[in-house]
Amino acid sequence: MSRSATDTGRLHALAGAYALDALEPAERDAFERHMERCPQCAQDAREFTATAARLGAAVALPAPPGMRATVLHRIEGVRQLPPQRRGMVTLRRRALPVALAACLTGVLALGGAAVWEHQRAGRAAEALDGLTAVLTAPDARTATGRSADGATAKVVVSASRDRAAFLSSGLPGAPAGRTYQLWFADGATMRPAGLLGGDGTAVLSAPVGRATAVGLTEEPAGGSERPTSAPLMLLALPR
Repeated sequence: MSRSATDTGRLHALAGAYALDALEPAERDAFERHMERCPQCAQDAREFTATAARLGAAVALPAPPGMRATVLHRIEGVRQLPPQRRGMVTLRRRALPVALAACLTGVLALGGAAVWEHQRAGRAAEALDGLTAVLTAPDARTATGRSADGATAKVVVSASRDRAAFLSSGLPGAPAGRTYQLWFADGATMRPAGLLGGDGTAVLSAPVGRATAVGLTEEPAGGSERPTSAPLMLLALPR
């Protein structure tokens, strides 16, 4: 294989890392030039960026009701320090943020809703970390597929990390009491690989191992030990 073909093959694997801003400047410039003549990589980068943005938004916590009013009320009682010498500027600048932090700590005393929000954000952050690990793997490879109703999906697999991620677009919400479940196909045997999140994205919960494909089925809520229907999608894993 020529050096040029090898370099192009390496660039094809950088879409995920590019979307997560995880490339060195020289790599980023090379990949952006590559995207100008590779529509598939440009599309991959757009879809990976959108997925990362959805997961990132899920990590953000909304401010509790009344927090702004409470902080503004309490800040009126924070006494300003008198002017300090040049050597004391850092201390003076830090005083207000410390006071604000104290106010916020009081406002955010963890009630039930706040605890739930933190747990939700924690799960989203974990999912984003897992997705980042797969997309930025140096050996990440991508397979694409389409369901009969037009939904599209990508599977990104990393042999070195023994992990895969599933990213879909246009998949309708599962009916009440049903869920989408992912599977690894080890030849003719299907093994569970986790449930698909509401955003259509998941890092598969099982190691890739010797799997040759990833399947998606619709199952009863909570998932099944074995598929109860034919796969909606079956994507052969790249090697």
